[in-house]
Amino acid sequence: MLVAAPERWDEACFAVPAVRALVASGLGAGVLCPAAQREFWETVEGLTVIAFPVKAKPRAVAAELSGNWEASLAWETGLAAEAFQIAAIPRRLGADERKLVKRLTHPLGFSAGPLEHRVRHYLAAVEEMGIETGRAEFFAPAALGIEPVPGAVLLCPDSDFGPSHEWPVERWVEIGRKLMESGRRVTVTSVDGGRGRGGFLAQNLGEGVEFFQASPLAGALPLLAVHGLVVTADGSLPHLAAHAGATCITLFGPNDPAWKRPLGRRHSVIRRHVECAPCLLAKCPLDMRCQNELEIDRVWQAVREKLTLP
Repeated sequence: MLVAAPERWDEACFAVPAVRALVASGLGAGVLCPAAQREFWETVEGLTVIAFPVKAKPRAVAAELSGNWEASLAWETGLAAEAFQIAAIPRRLGADERKLVKRLTHPLGFSAGPLEHRVRHYLAAVEEMGIETGRAEFFAPAALGIEPVPGAVLLCPDSDFGPSHEWPVERWVEIGRKLMESGRRVTVTSVDGGRGRGGFLAQNLGEGVEFFQASPLAGALPLLAVHGLVVTADGSLPHLAAHAGATCITLFGPNDPAWKRPLGRRHSVIRRHVECAPCLLAKCPLDMRCQNELEIDRVWQAVREKLTLP
C-alpha cells in the first residue's frame, strides 16, 4: 500500500504512528512525499520512500507509480491523491471528503472527535482497515542512533505558523541568559517562514551561543537530536524535534495543545489561556494577548523542572 504523506510537517509527524502500523501489518507499505520530506520518512524503518520534486506534475509521478502498487491511502487532496487516480491504482482508499472522494475507489468513513488529538485522524483510517495501532513502538521517537549532549538546550523563538505563534523575543533573551548562567550549553535556531528572531536572539546572547538555520527541516533532525531539551515556539520544529527524540517545551498561543501538541508524554506545553483562544489564526487581529500575557516565570519554571535545576 502506498500512502500519500501529508504536506504540512506537523501533520506528517502525526501520521507516523499510523504508517508504522501499516508497515508492521506486513502489507508492504510505501510513502509518496515531497522531496523535502524524504530524509524524514527514511527514518521510519521498513518503509519504501518515493519522493517527488517541488514542481512535479501528477502525470509524471503517476507514470512512476503505474503498475507497482495494489492499493493507496490518501488523507487529503493534492498531487499525490491525483497521481494515484491517474496511475489507476486498483484500490484507492481515503477520507470520505467532498474534494477527495472523486479520486477514490473505497472511501473510508473514519472520523475523530473534536477534542481528540490530531493523531487520531490518521490512526482511525488504519483501524478501519482492521489494523492494530495501539503498540507503544508506533509512537516512539525515530531510532537515529544519536545521543544528546549533556546540558545542551536548543531555543527556537521562530514559528512557521505565523507571527501570532511567536512569544516576545526579549523574553527569549532572558530565558537564554538564565540558561547560560546555570551552565547550560545554548544553541539557537531559526526556521524558514519565521521572522528571523533566532538570529536576533543569538546576537543578544553573545559569545558561546551557537546558531544554525534549520533549513531544510528534515536535514536538521540530527542537530535536533543532540539537544536533550528543546524550548520552542509552536510551529513545525517541535514536532520534528519530538520525532528526533528531544524533549520539548512548546509555547502555545492561538493553537490548541489538546489537538496539536507534539506526540509523547515527556513533552510540556506552556500557554496563557485567554478568552479568544484558540483562534488558530496566523496573524492576531487584536493585541497578541495570548503571547504577551505569558509570563517569563512560568516558562522558566518549566525549563527548571525539565533540567532539574534548583
